[in-house]
Amino acid sequence: MWGAFLAGVLFLLLLDLGVFHRQSHVVTTREALTWSIVWVVLSLTFNGWIWFHYGRDPGIEFLSAYVLEKALSVDNLFVFIVIFRYMDVKPQVMHRVLFAGIVGALILRGIFIVLGLELIERFEWLLYLFGGFLLLTGVKLLFAGEEQVDPSGNLAYRFARKILPLTRRYVGAAFFVRQDGKWHATPLFIVLLMIETSDVVFALDSIPACFGVVKSRDPFIIFSSNVCAVLGLRAMFFLLQHFLDRFAYLKYGLGLVLAFIGAKMIVAEGIPYLTPPVDVPIGLSLGMVAGLIAASVLVSLVMPPTPDRAEALEHTEAASLIADIDPHMSITASVDGTMLPHRPADDSQVSPIEPLRGPGASPGTGPKNDS
Repeated sequence: MWGAFLAGVLFLLLLDLGVFHRQSHVVTTREALTWSIVWVVLSLTFNGWIWFHYGRDPGIEFLSAYVLEKALSVDNLFVFIVIFRYMDVKPQVMHRVLFAGIVGALILRGIFIVLGLELIERFEWLLYLFGGFLLLTGVKLLFAGEEQVDPSGNLAYRFARKILPLTRRYVGAAFFVRQDGKWHATPLFIVLLMIETSDVVFALDSIPACFGVVKSRDPFIIFSSNVCAVLGLRAMFFLLQHFLDRFAYLKYGLGLVLAFIGAKMIVAEGIPYLTPPVDVPIGLSLGMVAGLIAASVLVSLVMPPTPDRAEALEHTEAASLIADIDPHMSITASVDGTMLPHRPADDSQVSPIEPLRGPGASPGTGPKNDS
């Protein structure tokens, strides 16, 4: 079963990149809607196969984990948008970044799931720790104010700028290019690293949450539901990228969901010397997750917040200086990479990197990334 599932996922990824998205292009809303429907139908069809072959409970567990992961992924898309705008990524290469990011996310989540289940098997008391973590995370979402995402604080962004030889400009959809006999990373690779590290942070919430809704702790159910949700993430990004700020109250629904799952994990194990273990029906868990998410989305659409509370995704500064390059040298580069910037042979000629300028910076304070 594992081999057939992984082979199917690999086939779909190769079909996606090698046939349907072979050429870099701007993904339209219509195309994104079509692919979103395709991924959802494939996931629900697989869910139906699990239900038919393994019974009602595994089928509901898969569906609960799938819906939960899909909802939590929406919050992740906000960060992706900020990163893309901050790094001034062209729309026609976003799909390539997201594709590579999703492949990395699938591998990392598989590792997290295996390690998490192994730890729970050896140290069952970790369920209390996971439950408490989700409960506190949910409460934080409910009462915390609007959090501003600052991509410049991303560890991958800061680390890569210090140690990697980087080109000044993007070179089409390439992550690496060869210059002067040496390989250099392009800013697009930095974007990929930022996307990957952001997904790792979100996985710290979503993986324990999946443990909470999958009572059987079946690794195949947890992994396959995550994979199905993540595979449709790219299409959902392009479909919702212009409408995400309308889901202003989604975070409150997600906060209630995480708090519910955290509390469920704790009471399911029982509180020593206080309460015996309480069995929460799988159907109730699915109903709570789906109901809270649907209610928060409905409230966001029916009673939108005032403009000052809306998510501010405009006015983000593009990363204009990626590598230490002499600002007076030629930096033009075509999309197909026929002209590339040349790094000075003498490191003393390299000017130090300048800080990012705000919208009000005067002309001449630093070149802007126009590619």
